[in-house]
Amino acid sequence: MIQSPTAVVLPTAPLDSAAAPSIAHGPSAEPTRVLTRFEDWARRTPQAPAVIDATRTWTYQDLDAAAARVAAALGDRVRPGDLVGVCLDRSAALVVTAVALARIGAVYLPLGPRPGERRTQAVTEDLDVACLIGDPGVLPEAHRGGEHAPLPLPTEGVNAPATAVAAFSEAVRGTRRAPEGSLYAVLTSGSTGRPKAVAVAEPSLSVALDWYRAETGLAPGDRQSLLIGVAFDPHLLELWAALTSGAALVPAPDDTRWDSRVLTDWWRDTALTHAVAATPTVEPLLNRPWPQGLKLRHLVVGGDRMRRRPGADVTATVHNAYGPAEATVLTTAHTMRGTDPEAGDQAPPPIGTALPGVTLVVTDEEGRPVARGQEGELRVGGHCLALGYLDPELTARRFTAPPREAELPAVDRLYRTGDRVRMNADDSLDFLGRLDDQVKISGVRIEPVEVEAAFEQDPRVRTAVVTVLRDSSGHGRLVAHVRAADGADPAPGELLDAVRAWLPEQAVPSGVRIVDGFPLDANGKVDRPALAALARSEAPGTHRTGTADAPADADTDAGATPTERLVLTTVRDLLGRPGTALADNFTDAGGTSIIAARLLAAVEAETGVRLRAPELLRSPDLRTFAALVEQRRTPRPEGA
Repeated sequence: MIQSPTAVVLPTAPLDSAAAPSIAHGPSAEPTRVLTRFEDWARRTPQAPAVIDATRTWTYQDLDAAAARVAAALGDRVRPGDLVGVCLDRSAALVVTAVALARIGAVYLPLGPRPGERRTQAVTEDLDVACLIGDPGVLPEAHRGGEHAPLPLPTEGVNAPATAVAAFSEAVRGTRRAPEGSLYAVLTSGSTGRPKAVAVAEPSLSVALDWYRAETGLAPGDRQSLLIGVAFDPHLLELWAALTSGAALVPAPDDTRWDSRVLTDWWRDTALTHAVAATPTVEPLLNRPWPQGLKLRHLVVGGDRMRRRPGADVTATVHNAYGPAEATVLTTAHTMRGTDPEAGDQAPPPIGTALPGVTLVVTDEEGRPVARGQEGELRVGGHCLALGYLDPELTARRFTAPPREAELPAVDRLYRTGDRVRMNADDSLDFLGRLDDQVKISGVRIEPVEVEAAFEQDPRVRTAVVTVLRDSSGHGRLVAHVRAADGADPAPGELLDAVRAWLPEQAVPSGVRIVDGFPLDANGKVDRPALAALARSEAPGTHRTGTADAPADADTDAGATPTERLVLTTVRDLLGRPGTALADNFTDAGGTSIIAARLLAAVEAETGVRLRAPELLRSPDLRTFAALVEQRRTPRPEGA
């Protein structure tokens, strides 16, 4: 995230009693029941659509019955309070599973459709996971060979599994259970090098859902996206918002997250009325005319700093939302409309004011509230707070008692976000950056030390240090600086392949530098800014690295066609890897969904050729992709 250009000003003495402290409360809120609201709609409108995709519609009655069958199939093997790892994609099967686990009282732990083998192993070693649910072909080896219970989950429609089982493996069950009353748990990046799990209760989620329904008017007859990646908690807001409103969920095909134009086509084709999306996905839409013919009324955006306001042509109401997983998806929001006087401003909008049941406190290093207008750490309290981490010691460090100086009679805990903010006179917050080493890449919080630990699992690696490089627009990418073990000479590409089993997509670095040592600062610590500077401007021959990081071969580029040079230059700029060659595969070179969307947009802007993400991803190398662009660009001769 972009850091504030101003230094943090912290008081050195108790605040003047006349100065307004940075404390704000959202409207009052009373928790409600989540599963009960769904069951009410299933009784009242059994034939209303609950899940819609291109080939099939499931009614509320269908969904209710399917969830009952899955709960029965799990029998007494899964009990209330058990953690269940869900390895499914955005689909009807995922929705049925979420309802079935809520009905059992088990704790839904989303791991994504293709969880990394080593990452999943670490989770099951640390946590008492009763079973994994998913297609046997994508489950980790320990669960592929264990006991399988077939599950009657839908195998039709968008992102549907070919088959689904509950896979049990007593050999890898850890010790930590979810706190009593947990509805779900999600993984966040862990500073110990292993992912940490945070557990959320039903009442906390209900408060966020109540705000969403009231703010957006989501109701029967509406269509809500199911777009966010399943490993990340905002998908739970989408899923349960629809099911507690009598509305229909529309699962998103995978290519919608690679191409913003495909995304808007999907919004139009499915007649979506409500959507949730990651900020980096929406940003390209705000830099061109807003698509016409959309029924979209409300768009909730979050996960990264929004760098400009929507323009006057944007017909949807856009909500710039903020919230860590530890505070149940979202805690503040700022609403923007095309009719606002500020519409189209290039300055970042605020992250908003407190949602119902939320208390915000901006504090100094000692935990005392700072005066309005001063910068400090954001701490959050109220109904929104998670139960805590599954690690009690970590919970005690991050969920703290409120400061004595603050008058917070109804708040007994505050979560330390680690985010640097400023509270304005109207109670809104400006986001200014992070206070620690944690960063966001494509909207996902990443602990660099977790990435470093993944590299250090490899016996060929002695030490790894990860830095973040940002382009002129503030978009970040990770670079790993690796010191090889004695006698080892690993190839950067091989190291990247190895860490993919440990890390989510956004945490896999775009490049690896093999170094002989690390620069140190005056305190004897690794000088990360110096490392980042070396990666940004290193001269040829000063380090050993893979082909994609090495300087470009001018002779090789000399024979490239104009279209090949366009593709190469754009990819190199986006990846920050000047040695990327036409023979390189886009994904292997470090391409991600966000970078793919930017590449496709840049190619279209220069050539007028619009390609879809699957055409890029299916291309074995960049030369093939450039040839496809050229083919679409050049009219066929008459009679050909």
